[in-house]
Amino acid sequence: MTSAAAAEPPVTGDAARGTRLSRPARRRQLLGAAQEVFVANGYHSTAMDEIAERAGVSKPVLYQHFPGKLELYLAVLDGLVDSLVAAVRDALEATHDNKQRVAGVTAAFFEFVDRDGEAFRLVFESDLTSEPLVQERVARMTAACAAPISAVIAEDTGLPAGEARMLGIALVGQAQVTARWWLSKGRPIPREDAARLVSSLSWRGVRGFPKSGG
Repeated sequence: MTSAAAAEPPVTGDAARGTRLSRPARRRQLLGAAQEVFVANGYHSTAMDEIAERAGVSKPVLYQHFPGKLELYLAVLDGLVDSLVAAVRDALEATHDNKQRVAGVTAAFFEFVDRDGEAFRLVFESDLTSEPLVQERVARMTAACAAPISAVIAEDTGLPAGEARMLGIALVGQAQVTARWWLSKGRPIPREDAARLVSSLSWRGVRGFPKSGG
């Protein structure tokens, strides 16, 4: 599940100035500019004028695509959530080796928080966390990442759906929290080593549940 903003890199700044863009390309451009400004300033300190200036368009052009600042923020958030969910699903579908699946899911979270621009902060550290529509999207991200993990656990172990779901949520939470801690501490060890260490811990826990049918 990927949005247009997540599937293709946004066109921003001078690259888009004076250029007539298709509506989808213009939308990607505006989302890219908005993401940069929201990350730098936070939601409350950002003005639509500043986003329009960053994108190199007039405010009327910006409002043609997004009726207000909240709608624009939510569109940026949707793109980030979709990209993370897609990365997790890709990691699960890339192999049938469950140890490698755990490693891939963990690596996806570390890669997400380590992207240029610190866009992950809009998902996990937003100054708009009290907004129900933001909470809804963060909850959707957690649920959408945990669901395919839980399905694999249920299929392999024969655990009831509720128990498998809890384990899926636990794996997602561990990957997300440790990745953010690693970044906040200035990347104390290489990213690949950090992801491998966390996935090793997760795998040692998951493999303790015997496979269904022995």
